[in-house]
Amino acid sequence: MEFNESQIKAVKHGERPMLVIAGPGSGKTTVLTARVKNLIDEYKADPSRILVITFTKAAALQMEDRFDVLTGRRCGVTFGTFHAVFFKILRATYNYSVENIIKDDKRDFFIRQAVERSGVEPEDINEFIRCISGEISRVKTEGIDIDAYYSDSCAEEEFRKIYRYYESQLHRSALLDFDDMLLCCHKLLRERKDVLEAWQKRYKYILIDEFQDINRIQYEVVKMLALPENNLFIVGDDDQSIYGFRGSKPDIMLNFEKDFPGARRVVLDTNYRSSGNIVEAAARVIAGNKARFAKNIGTVNKAGDKVEIAEFNTEKEQYERAAEIIRNAVKNGASYSDYAVIFRTNAAAAGAVQKLMEKNIPFVLRDGVPNIFDHWIAGDIKTYIAVELGDRSRANFLRIMNRPKRYIGRDYLTSDRISFDELEKLYEEKRWMIERLDKFEADLRRCLKCRLTL
Repeated sequence: MEFNESQIKAVKHGERPMLVIAGPGSGKTTVLTARVKNLIDEYKADPSRILVITFTKAAALQMEDRFDVLTGRRCGVTFGTFHAVFFKILRATYNYSVENIIKDDKRDFFIRQAVERSGVEPEDINEFIRCISGEISRVKTEGIDIDAYYSDSCAEEEFRKIYRYYESQLHRSALLDFDDMLLCCHKLLRERKDVLEAWQKRYKYILIDEFQDINRIQYEVVKMLALPENNLFIVGDDDQSIYGFRGSKPDIMLNFEKDFPGARRVVLDTNYRSSGNIVEAAARVIAGNKARFAKNIGTVNKAGDKVEIAEFNTEKEQYERAAEIIRNAVKNGASYSDYAVIFRTNAAAAGAVQKLMEKNIPFVLRDGVPNIFDHWIAGDIKTYIAVELGDRSRANFLRIMNRPKRYIGRDYLTSDRISFDELEKLYEEKRWMIERLDKFEADLRRCLKCRLTL
């Protein structure tokens, strides 16, 4: 590949810190791999002392494969995610194994247990667990005092109960979640100078991809590892920072040159992927952002089709228009494979899929269409039916007893199987609760009657 002037500056950079601002489609992965090769070929760097960090395993594998193709050999450079690198350090010191890393289903199970113990009764338990998981991660990676944290998902005291129970389960089970890997590694390197010095000697050159997505703990660890040479080569685009909700701090990239005075900066400002009209439209949109590096992205490609912006009153109208565009293009010689429909969420795909099928437009769906029967409302309906058919298990009863709100206390559910007669005895001095329980039973019978009618 023939490099442009900015790419050559980045590839041939030797030692000391460098900030590479890589616009979209600017060949950053190619630059990163070529930079590693140049360190080995021109600066005689020991490959085993080069560390390349990415944010996903797929990106690490892709970059390693590209490097192997470029060099024609495997030569010992370390390519890995933040979590993989930090866990490698922990494993070498504490003899951890992969068995100490909590699996997603186990993590969700612990959080579900914590929610049940807290007394919170969310409408959609799966969505609530996802939100709570994100907040737990934020508390850990941002170093927030749990007693000073205000949850977006539930009352503060309830969140603290959930958080502390979850942490106690991790500790009791000798498990680490992904955020613990970062925190434990940070703590280890701060407290054990011998360990820190060993890893500083191990890696002389550190390159980081997608640097705009880094969080505070990751950055602190990287800064420690880079000392004393500070051969940090970071690549990213502050305009593409979209993970603030999970703890990333784009201001870290914006302040990099303050943290490392004398760091060189280069801007990869040529987009090789997009047409001129797309690049121009994107530049007009992002120009409204104030906290960003000034950059003027151009392209070597033709102007291409104009960017069309349309507003619709309903999603149905939007999908109708998308289908119409595709059908007209195919009639004029285009291929179905020339077109892609992108959604913000999987849930939004259902309407488009229906419209494409209605118009006999063939398509490949990357992710599955959400199943209506997986929705929490469908789950509640199935549980209502199960309870009326005789399954009076505590778990089923807990799910529906306060949907809608009946103010039935979970403390009254002490046995594995629930009896309305026993509940009414417990509430015998509260006439209004007896009436609610009677209404609850009537709702169940009505539910069964409707099912039989159908």
